[in-house]
Amino acid sequence: MTTIGFVGAGRMGEPMVERLLTAGHSVTVFARRAEVRERLAAQGAVVVDEAGDAAATADVFLSCLFSDQQLAEIGPGVVDALPPGAVFASHTTGSVSLLRDLADQGSARGVHVVDAPVSGTDVDIRAGRLTVLLGGPDRAVEAVVGAVVAYAEPVLRTGGLGSALAVKLVNNLLFAAQVQTASAAVQLARRLGVAQDALVEALGHSSGGSAALRHMGSADPEQFGARIREFLVKDVAACEAAASDLGVEPGFLLDVVRRGPLPLTPDHAGAD
Repeated sequence: MTTIGFVGAGRMGEPMVERLLTAGHSVTVFARRAEVRERLAAQGAVVVDEAGDAAATADVFLSCLFSDQQLAEIGPGVVDALPPGAVFASHTTGSVSLLRDLADQGSARGVHVVDAPVSGTDVDIRAGRLTVLLGGPDRAVEAVVGAVVAYAEPVLRTGGLGSALAVKLVNNLLFAAQVQTASAAVQLARRLGVAQDALVEALGHSSGGSAALRHMGSADPEQFGARIREFLVKDVAACEAAASDLGVEPGFLLDVVRRGPLPLTPDHAGAD
């Protein structure tokens, strides 16, 4: 089994560690919250006080941090602490430029970096069916596959470093656009005298259905939007930043997100 370092044992990260332990891996975790440290230690994880200590003996280091800011604070120290030949894999939906900086930092010591964004929830992790996208050098990606299969199915290889984040950011922008169109569809159905439950059921069997409408279900669109806004605002901003870095204009999809009925961007314009 693989020796794994881990940081980011939050809502998503903690069940990842649990699945890794169940699969028989040796896992060293840096976690700040006492209750998380106690739970994971009771299940067999080695809990340490510094992220670098979790990296010192790792073959694969998995990072499940919420934002680029957190990754920028912890990532460089982890990459410096990893032994030669180790792989650093980030589950954060963030910027390609930051990962490339980390890869450049590690290259002199033979430390490899893989982008490993995810799609799914903590429920999917506990069931072993989280979707994980992997981008990076083939051997490094293979090492990460051997770890993340403990909680992921499918694991999809997308190409070189940064390709997985590109796919994930397009996915998130598309999902945000779908949330806007699903909300608009519910509003239109109401004006036509159609109940939301009936609409969602019918569209689930029709060509107009979408993942966003399925997730929304019978929830009030405004309440649904408020519940996921924090994540979508972050991911849409990350997509805009990545597109800017690459000189690409997101165009129509971003227009839909900005102009839809729900405030999913800081500069939300709303429908005309």
